[in-house]
Amino acid sequence: METLAVLLPVFGVFIPALILPGPDFVGVVRSSMTRGTRAGLLTTVGVSVGLGFYATLSLLGLSAVLVKFQWLTWAVRVLGGCYLAYLGLRLLMAKPAAGAEEAAQGLVRGNPLVFGFLVTLTNPKAIVLFASVFATAVTATTSVWLMALMIALVMLSGLVWYSIVSLFMSSAPVMRRFQHARHWIERVAGASFILIGGRIIADARTPVSP
Repeated sequence: METLAVLLPVFGVFIPALILPGPDFVGVVRSSMTRGTRAGLLTTVGVSVGLGFYATLSLLGLSAVLVKFQWLTWAVRVLGGCYLAYLGLRLLMAKPAAGAEEAAQGLVRGNPLVFGFLVTLTNPKAIVLFASVFATAVTATTSVWLMALMIALVMLSGLVWYSIVSLFMSSAPVMRRFQHARHWIERVAGASFILIGGRIIADARTPVSP
């Protein structure tokens, strides 16, 4: 009963937040529709590892650090928003012939797994979600196995949801329908990253609640 009392409220917030479209969703869709199922699933793995990383940090005290040092919260949000906007500009400026490969130069290096991890790593919304929801569910009496279970469930949830998204978006009917629109998919993804990054920067001064 104690385990359910911890897990149900936390994942009652996390699952809807996971499903709502954001940078991770855009990244998985972009990889799946422009580079195929394998790239989409590798991006999914990268996103899931990133979610697990933030879940671990939050359970180890990330919330307390962000509450104490609000300037750090602001810096993380601004830098994350700038990176997403930068990635969006690269996607918008990529030539049709080069597509995803040119847009993924630099930090991403064309590796879809690294791409997924970096998109999640630079998503300040994920930091705030884990710091405000997961960390508050942990007390001094919370067992290590329960925290490990929470981290595992976070990664499993990400793998399941984004695998479904990837398999659907890279399915034969969808790919046939959009086979001549891959460059435009890159542009839509780029515009989405810019809009999300801009919104994150605009909201950067919103404080993290203890």
